[in-house]
Amino acid sequence: MAAQLSAMEKNMKKRQRRRNLVAYSFIAPNFLGFAIFTLGPIVLALLMSFAEWDGSNEMKFIGLSNFVEIFKDDRFLASLKNTIIYSLFTVPITLVIALGLAILLNQKIKGRNFFRTVTFFPYVASLVAVAAVWNMLFTPAKGGIVNQFLMNVLHVAPLKWAASSSTVMLTIIMFSVWKNMGYYMVIYLAGLQGISEDLYEAASLDGANAWQKFKHITVPQLKPTTFFVTIMLTINCFKVYDIVYMLAGGSNGVVNKSAMVLVYYIYEEAFRNWKLGKASASALVLFAIVLVVTLIQFKGEKNYAND
Repeated sequence: MAAQLSAMEKNMKKRQRRRNLVAYSFIAPNFLGFAIFTLGPIVLALLMSFAEWDGSNEMKFIGLSNFVEIFKDDRFLASLKNTIIYSLFTVPITLVIALGLAILLNQKIKGRNFFRTVTFFPYVASLVAVAAVWNMLFTPAKGGIVNQFLMNVLHVAPLKWAASSSTVMLTIIMFSVWKNMGYYMVIYLAGLQGISEDLYEAASLDGANAWQKFKHITVPQLKPTTFFVTIMLTINCFKVYDIVYMLAGGSNGVVNKSAMVLVYYIYEEAFRNWKLGKASASALVLFAIVLVVTLIQFKGEKNYAND
């Protein structure tokens, strides 16, 4: 009897091992891809941040010197400042406009699907194409369409937009809001359509007006959606690179200090100056900033999203 039980246990263990192998075989392709293309570069960047390396000569360990150097670099400090300014303005403006568009286009209005498509189109359109059109509209010349409108209609002096250090960040923020608001509008639309109509009907019976419904029903019910949108917007703002490069790169593709952001600084140090250790240290600082901001947002999730 004991021998039979022992044999049964062995068979069960073999079957369990086979099941585990089958499960691991499904996980393995994704895990290998993650390990090779994500985890490996992250570990290498972490190691390089404490070393001096130009990609060809021998890597030399220098401790925290890269971190000390970047915080003494005016271009790094300027890129950090510009990234924070860009995020502080882009996140709330995009969030408010996306929510407003979602509420408007959630109503039963004529041509609703057309306007939804038009609003979402900039997000899926080629960045190169829309940036080229944007640059033509906001050309610093007096003959530009936007400058013509400013002079002839608003009687305002023409602006240089992306060509001026005083207005380049304004131009980048405006473009970012215009390009990305459609995507977050769709997310808010999904959130709005998940709100029960019974809540609005009950509020109407109690004599609530449109503002009271928005304040006491729409906003509280959308808190989880707003929390998600805020996190995604913040992370994407800190990662911005392509928009800055396309709008403020100039004829030689070099972004000056007034428009430089952290990711562009990392690219410049890594692939223009070939200071891979310094670039890795900058990337680690960017990672730490995004991590801290995200943790702060998650810490407030209970009060912000789950009231």
